[in-house]
Amino acid sequence: MRPFRFAIQSFSADSPREWRDKARHAEALGYSALHLADHYIGPGPALTATGHPVQGLAAVPAMAVAAEATSTLRIGCRVFCIDYRPLAVLAKEAATLDFFSEGRLELGLGAGWLQGEYEAIGLTMDPAPQRIARLAEAVGAMKVLFSGEPVDIDGEHVHLHGFSQVPHTVQRPHPPIMIGGGSKRVLSLAGAQADIVSLNFNNASGKIGAAGVNSGTAEGTATKVGWVRNAAALAGRVPAEIELEIGAYFTFVTDAARKNAEGFGKMFGLSADDMLVHPHALFGTPAQIADELIRRRELYGISYITINDSAMDAFAPVVEQLTGT
Repeated sequence: MRPFRFAIQSFSADSPREWRDKARHAEALGYSALHLADHYIGPGPALTATGHPVQGLAAVPAMAVAAEATSTLRIGCRVFCIDYRPLAVLAKEAATLDFFSEGRLELGLGAGWLQGEYEAIGLTMDPAPQRIARLAEAVGAMKVLFSGEPVDIDGEHVHLHGFSQVPHTVQRPHPPIMIGGGSKRVLSLAGAQADIVSLNFNNASGKIGAAGVNSGTAEGTATKVGWVRNAAALAGRVPAEIELEIGAYFTFVTDAARKNAEGFGKMFGLSADDMLVHPHALFGTPAQIADELIRRRELYGISYITINDSAMDAFAPVVEQLTGT
């Protein structure tokens, strides 16, 4: 059984000082990592249609600042969309982040999903099978780039020739690679190739909504974990050695767990009982939440939990109790 660790995810800050203070505070409270996401469009009808919150900071520079402000906190992005920048550019940025953070990068990679953002910034969003095939090639190419060996890759989607990656990453053979998603195809890729698998909603709709939340129920998550484990076994890997991470997007430290769960359940057509065991939700006192996380680890093998920064302080007693156990 892998020991617990916890991360926060944050999208913005009102000032440079607030961002640095947030990173330092997360570190002091015992959180393992600070994650951003990889989104670019600001307020307006395009973002409103997606249901996604505003992300005020670009991931790469914000990760660099957080790393500089701290000494042990890991930095990451859940997850970089491989369609948003050339692969060689992302690889060099990642290696540079690992270099400056002295080996604290977790490299999250994904196939992209927010359709309205693609359209708003002028990118073509290919069908999911094509995007995931491109992700598979990108992961393989990243591992070659991080090896420091000359690249000579001429795949269907990735074309890299005649150079070696610099700087070398501090973490060898490469920073931990997280692959995130919610479909069978992407989670099977993650089970075969990733160090960390980020279990997410199936966002095939291209926006945030009830369909995605309903894909992440207890039953749905069990199915997803099965896809990961089966793919890992087929690839000759030991499934238990893969770290399973999940975003607990609905986290409320409260004495009124059922009441809160009931209110959220109505938004998505789920009962209070469904929400209380929903792997992307946590309702209860610190003791209740800790017990529930232990139960979920035994059931699914999930040991890495990411919460939104709004719950960082209230959730800290859980971090203190479970980290490393």
